[in-house]
Amino acid sequence: MRARLLLVLLYLLPALPMVAWAAQPLQPWLDLTPAGGVLRLAPGTYAGPAVISKPLTLEGDGKVVIDGGGRGTVLTIRADDVTLRGLHLRGSGGSHDALDGGIMAEGSRLLIENNVIDDVLFGISLHKTSDSVVRANRIRSLAGDSADRGDGVRLWYSTGNRSEDNDIAQVRDITVTNAPHNRFTGNTIRNSRRAFNFLFAHRSLVEGNHIEKNSTGVIALNSEGMIIRRNRILHAMEASGAGVALKETSAALVQDNEIVHCAHGIMADSPINTLNRIVFIGNVIAHNITGVYFYGVKGGHIAIDNTFRSNLWPVTIIGDGDPMNDIWWGNSWDTYEGFDLDGDGFGDRPHELYAYADRIWMETPFATFFRNSPVLELLDFLERLAPFSSPPLILRDIAPRMQRR
Repeated sequence: MRARLLLVLLYLLPALPMVAWAAQPLQPWLDLTPAGGVLRLAPGTYAGPAVISKPLTLEGDGKVVIDGGGRGTVLTIRADDVTLRGLHLRGSGGSHDALDGGIMAEGSRLLIENNVIDDVLFGISLHKTSDSVVRANRIRSLAGDSADRGDGVRLWYSTGNRSEDNDIAQVRDITVTNAPHNRFTGNTIRNSRRAFNFLFAHRSLVEGNHIEKNSTGVIALNSEGMIIRRNRILHAMEASGAGVALKETSAALVQDNEIVHCAHGIMADSPINTLNRIVFIGNVIAHNITGVYFYGVKGGHIAIDNTFRSNLWPVTIIGDGDPMNDIWWGNSWDTYEGFDLDGDGFGDRPHELYAYADRIWMETPFATFFRNSPVLELLDFLERLAPFSSPPLILRDIAPRMQRR
């Protein structure tokens, strides 16, 4: 009899009404935590949005979900000395105007680490925040076209902060606006629009990041004293994509980067003050459509000890001016036709790059579509064989480095 009753109950179980347990709100727990205290939440799901308005530490040990329910920003910080660690934040609103996202922070000495932030519009926004650390977080935006997503990390009027070792993908940009003296190290940024977008972000450091399959790698506008060093920037192949793009930016250092398979490896105009040089040292620039693209030539560039390999066109310079205002020295060129008879590691004669038929697409951008077509290749051959006029000189490297084996 008992067995029959058990079978009947098991049969009827799917038809019985199920009780939906609502997530308990997070805000009362935050309100009860004293200033400077540590709130270690029990595993489970908690309801946001919530606001932290005093110094405290909020820990989830990787077992706590805070769900915004599709409204506003999941967690807002309006205090100094706050730590968020081991949380899963999800379910923000979708307003770009309100900057809905996972975390909106305003304060000093904040630590945001080891969190998962997804199904949100913006990831982490730091507004008027200083001396804070964003470390080892996993950030994803809402699904959609890259221009319709939110920024993975956003800094606005913030200084002295560090963003390090974060895994960021499927966002719009990392945007840094009016925010000088910040450091971005060891991050991975993939499948987004612009990996880094700097505007009036003077003396920022971008070092040791892995940047892959974005429309553009690092773009800096009106940002003085940028250091872009030891990054791997791969597959920025949008029509206007670039590994590194500098616009109205002076006194920049681009050093020891690996820039591979981009539409343009490096794009830069001339610095406003040519005394504040833009320096390129020790970069590997390979398998790009254009290795280096300088426009608005007034000089002010120094390129030393870079390696140019298997680019469709190594260097393009557009605009009026004298290319001899730029300094090229000790670079390695796979197109160099010379010898090193004295064995000093440098070519015995300068490496010179001239524009023959390439002048057509350099001066008429719409003709770029026909670059490397049979007609232009034939015209280029005839220009080299018997030029009707002296071709313009693009660059002269006075001491080309012989390729290392």
